[in-house]
Amino acid sequence: MAYRVVSLFSGAMGLDLGMEATGRYELLACVEQNRSSCATIRANRPTIRLLERDISTLDPQELLDAIGLQPGDIDLLIGGPPCQAFSTVGKRGATQDPRGALIWRYLRFIEVLRPRFFVMENVRAILSAALQPGAAPGSVIQAFATKLRALTDASYHMDCFEVNAVNYGAPQLRERAIFIGNRFNVVTDLPDPTHGPSSQHPWRTLRDALDGLRDPGPVRMEFSERKLRYLGMVPPGSNWRSLPEDIQRESMGAAWSAKGGRSGWWRRLSMDLPCPTLVAAPNHASTALCHPEEVRALTLRECARIQEFPDDWAFHGSPSEQFKQVGNAVPVRLGTIVGEAVASELDALRERGWQPYAERPEAFRRVYIQSHVRTRRWHKEGVALVWGREDEARHAAPKTGRRTQKIQGA
Repeated sequence: MAYRVVSLFSGAMGLDLGMEATGRYELLACVEQNRSSCATIRANRPTIRLLERDISTLDPQELLDAIGLQPGDIDLLIGGPPCQAFSTVGKRGATQDPRGALIWRYLRFIEVLRPRFFVMENVRAILSAALQPGAAPGSVIQAFATKLRALTDASYHMDCFEVNAVNYGAPQLRERAIFIGNRFNVVTDLPDPTHGPSSQHPWRTLRDALDGLRDPGPVRMEFSERKLRYLGMVPPGSNWRSLPEDIQRESMGAAWSAKGGRSGWWRRLSMDLPCPTLVAAPNHASTALCHPEEVRALTLRECARIQEFPDDWAFHGSPSEQFKQVGNAVPVRLGTIVGEAVASELDALRERGWQPYAERPEAFRRVYIQSHVRTRRWHKEGVALVWGREDEARHAAPKTGRRTQKIQGA
């Protein structure tokens, strides 16, 4: 028996595809506002009920009526509210930003739909986001967990996992916060990493992601002639540090004097390393995703391979809209890992007749699972070297493994 799923903020369906890959779920409906994303959903999953609506104005009861279910009937609610308001890139308005405030709308859907479980995905920086200027770091998620605990008809416990998709076999470095909540007093866990320097399987690389892709496809966002000139001077696997200092200064302007956060400037990728985190526009100078063997940005199909979308998955909209769909998606493999963990808990609960466990856990548990990953180190001569086992042992060991923080709510 497949578990019933409803998807909010569905986008290009990366998280949905991950759930689908487990073979354990039936996706009943998607809610998505963006027109081009809706066209992508219709093209690939025409039989799924799609509500092309602004979630801030959609009544959750209307969603239940559309799929013919009652509160409590949905096994799993999934979705990732917009992350831009919580990212450390930009103004970081958190819940003062209308996009960030949609996290409370997600909470409202949990309250009305009363799903057995929910999964919420976002950037890792959401964990340090403050409710308002001057408020304590992390108060957004603390408030979210407290409100979940206080829901009248179904009090929820929530587990948060700080993960990196590359540690589970995705060919991409992508730190994320995964929130799993339930109304049965279940303390959920995600599996230990399966890939990495000290794991059985090595990290998957950009070469692995592009293996067998004969046609990179026509959809691309190309670098300007100026950007191509500088990128042409950079060897594969390196960035601005490989340029002569006068060219660095000329090409980067004020950014040359900035501290930290510049590894993406004039970046040429390496076939022998995982891809850096995909972004909505791969042709920006400061977040360049330049092909290792050709002086050009990665194409849409190459980015979709990195996110592990099927090769026949059709994206719709303008090139910039298509790249945004891919760049904003949850890595499909990460959705599968999470989906399998939740399905195991649903199986156990079904066997016990959906009876909650007697022991009530804390409102919110935060678990760090090796999310900070380094795959290279830079030498002052500008040569990029793979982060090896000796470096792992000497520098990364204190940051690996699990760390759990229990946070009491109301």
